[in-house]
Amino acid sequence: MEMTQNGAIYQLAFMPKWFPVNCYLVEEENELTLVDAAMPFAVQAILQAAEKIGKPLTRIVLTHAHGDHIGALDGLKQALPQAKVYISQRDAKLLAGSKELEPGEPNTPIKGGVPKPGAIRTKPDVLLQDGDRIGSLQAIAAPGHTPGMMAFLDVRSHALIAGDALQVRGGVAVSGVVRWRFPFPALATWNKQASLESVRKLRNLQPSLLAVGHGQMIENPLAVLDQALDEASKKIKMETASI
Repeated sequence: MEMTQNGAIYQLAFMPKWFPVNCYLVEEENELTLVDAAMPFAVQAILQAAEKIGKPLTRIVLTHAHGDHIGALDGLKQALPQAKVYISQRDAKLLAGSKELEPGEPNTPIKGGVPKPGAIRTKPDVLLQDGDRIGSLQAIAAPGHTPGMMAFLDVRSHALIAGDALQVRGGVAVSGVVRWRFPFPALATWNKQASLESVRKLRNLQPSLLAVGHGQMIENPLAVLDQALDEASKKIKMETASI
């Protein structure tokens, strides 16, 4: 595991050389918030990183319910029974193992490593809605990769933790746009059009830092976001025209 700090954001990168999976510790005045829970083997490394920073880990916030973002959840909750677990109301259903679409959602299949029913023992304490606050983090609904995907904006610095709304590994891309050097986020994306609309929304927040589930953090990311949005828009138009 590699730990990289940018202000109050600490990226914990697992398997960074070949299949990078990131989670993030966000430092508050008296405590830490974990955003995403990486893989099952990451429990001790996450706990040790929090101990190194020297503040208690009191919250576990999930961007979405794919296996590489919830893997260590049960182990962390067992080690930290008082820590509160947060996920969007929509993706709480995925966390419980349901891939059923809700009324009004685009009729595209939910993809990726959604746990089987009962596989995750931990139940969320808080079901998030767009605009909710968790310490210094503001929850931003960003559906597309999953129906209930959420990003989190640190209101102090405008650092954006965007889960799999975008990828950086293999080249910056909106979720759903394939990067053949690292195609996995695209292949696990539920709805490309929703992803595009969500990233437009995130870009309009003018983030100072982009931190995602796969790849390194990017400072001053507006130019690369504009490029990724332009590419995604063109690809979706071409795909739509060919149908």
